Amino acid sequence: MPYQQFDRSRIHVEPLEKRENDLSVKDILPLDSASDGWDHPSLPILAERIVQARRRGAVVILMMGAHVIRKGVGLFLIDLMEKGYISHIGLNGAGCIHDYEFALIGATTESVAKYIRIGQFGLWRETGGINDIAVQACKDGVGLGEAVGKTIQEGEFPYKNVSILAAGYRLHIPVTVHVAIGQDIIHELPNCDGAALGESSYRDFLVFTQSITGLENGVYMSAGSAVMGPEVYLKALSMARNVSAQEGRKIAHFTSAVFDLIDLGDDWSSEAPKSDPRYYYRPYKTILVRTVADGGESFYIRGDHRQTIPALYRHIQSSARKS
Repeated sequence: MPYQQFDRSRIHVEPLEKRENDLSVKDILPLDSASDGWDHPSLPILAERIVQARRRGAVVILMMGAHVIRKGVGLFLIDLMEKGYISHIGLNGAGCIHDYEFALIGATTESVAKYIRIGQFGLWRETGGINDIAVQACKDGVGLGEAVGKTIQEGEFPYKNVSILAAGYRLHIPVTVHVAIGQDIIHELPNCDGAALGESSYRDFLVFTQSITGLENGVYMSAGSAVMGPEVYLKALSMARNVSAQEGRKIAHFTSAVFDLIDLGDDWSSEAPKSDPRYYYRPYKTILVRTVADGGESFYIRGDHRQTIPALYRHIQSSARKS
């Protein structure tokens, strides 16, 4: 006999207008704020690698967790996309949700502590529109990121100018969404179609993997993603290397970088032993060590995303002017 399943039809869903939001578009940093004094010695080198990679036609890929968007640095990433310095952005499901809500209502991020106590966390009607977009993406044969970006860009979204997904659609730059079923608030809603989310997100995985095939002499970056960023990248790189080896090519000479807050020490050239808790931090062993072991180089930039991303933006602009 099958196990009993939860009846979603009994859920009470509220409109977003009733939700208290912790962030608004007022929290999004303007581009001229990149002039503050925060810096890191690896950033000029990484910026130069990014500029040179794009001039050689290699890819520059950024995978990131939702907190990067919540830190209000989206305009810097959009401007780098517009200038051609980022060729692919990957988001987790929460990143897609925050981007969508910012574009729709100019606000995002509810208090988990407040709403979980009354059983209302995540149960907001308008955000569930992403579920309907996933169904349409399957009908159209496109990935979830492209479908959400198109909806924002072409729809009645008052704040679409701050949307990374809309910018990707407008600029024909892939912004892919890598969903883990059961992990995002839209999976709570009665209109969630797990098959549609799975199909459209898996299509995005294949789009991402295709981008990875161009990583030789390129740059891969992960910001604020302890699991999705390194794990999706790891599988995609294995697939891409498998095919490139059959064709007599290598994907080995590239730069990787991780932006995060954890103190990894001063040397990440080799992975920590299993007795060290850092061993279980995937960005360290996967992005900084194992996948660049055959000719690549890695950098770790420790700091708040609200400082690191604008600083990277500033250095890319400086490097582009010099070269």
